[in-house]
Amino acid sequence: MTTTEFSGGAEPLISLTGVSKRFPNGTLALDEVSLTIPKGQLLSLIGLSGSGKSTLMRHLNGLHKPTGGTVRVMGVEVSSASGKSLRQVRRNVGFVFQQFGLVGRATCLENVLSGALGRLRGPRYGVWSYPRSLRREAFEHLERVGLAPQAYQRADTLSGGQMQRVAIARTLMQQPQLLLADEPVASLDPESSAQVLELLLRVAMEEKMTVIVTLHQVELALGWAHRIVGLRDGRVVLDRDARGLSQDDVMEVYRRVDRESAVVNGAQPIVRSEPVQRAKA
Repeated sequence: MTTTEFSGGAEPLISLTGVSKRFPNGTLALDEVSLTIPKGQLLSLIGLSGSGKSTLMRHLNGLHKPTGGTVRVMGVEVSSASGKSLRQVRRNVGFVFQQFGLVGRATCLENVLSGALGRLRGPRYGVWSYPRSLRREAFEHLERVGLAPQAYQRADTLSGGQMQRVAIARTLMQQPQLLLADEPVASLDPESSAQVLELLLRVAMEEKMTVIVTLHQVELALGWAHRIVGLRDGRVVLDRDARGLSQDDVMEVYRRVDRESAVVNGAQPIVRSEPVQRAKA
């Protein structure tokens, strides 16, 4: 399946035009980045640590403002948005973190329910303070990620892979149009990593949701993403359909170029001979 086939020719959900970001210490984190991402696409950002992946992600929900260029998400120019318009964008952008961000002493069900707080007025204390309809919805999301039997189990008793699936269920409870995942499998074993990425793929296909994931495990990106964008020193050096990529193409993303020669950073990516099985549309 190609990117064009998956997007169905839809209007771009995300558009970055000449986006640059220079921090007060002088670091140029993004350098003239331009990308167009349609609704429903699964995109993986790859690159060395410090290449600009996380910085780019934080521009999509307004946590960072660009030094130059424009960022449009769901029709809103996030680069200049504030107040109500920025809150609306953030409500429709789900974020899955590497460290899960769960409340350990709370049950899985309550953690998932917290994803609906943006739809409610006032604080909530405990599962039973949420409306019955939302409790039912939260349970359905736990069932969707394969953890319905653990609904009333404390989150801190789960394995890392299970915690990340609860975090995904919580994000789905938010009803986002865009899901961002920043190194969501960095602390997981290979089997759990594959399960989490397969889950993200399935959700995106079913919901026609745009998913952007930053990854260091290039073999996983090649196995499940529709499109791979590689960053090096804040610039886009690769933007291709994942199915057409070769090992040499991927290696170029990790190649540092100086005045004398091109050298490959020590953390070289490994490309699997049998990539993770993609879900069917």
